Amino acid sequence: MREKKENRMKLSELQKGDHAVIKKIETNEELKGRLFSFGLARGSEFSIEACSLGKQTIEIMIDDTLIGLRGEEASKIEVEKI
Repeated sequence: MREKKENRMKLSELQKGDHAVIKKIETNEELKGRLFSFGLARGSEFSIEACSLGKQTIEIMIDDTLIGLRGEEASKIEVEKI
């Protein structure tokens, strides 16, 4: 059975207060490793805590850890809003 992709979007498209789950990280292994060390992995739930003007940076809360992501990094993470 194929998984539905209708509710999927990029992390960079979310707004402050949104909650989502990570579905796919499409980036190089170095960045994947760094994100994984912060707790960002497929299946992780998180919330958007803050966004800078123009979404240059995005702060997310995952497992009681606040993580800052560049907009470019966030655009490579596919999520599903919950």
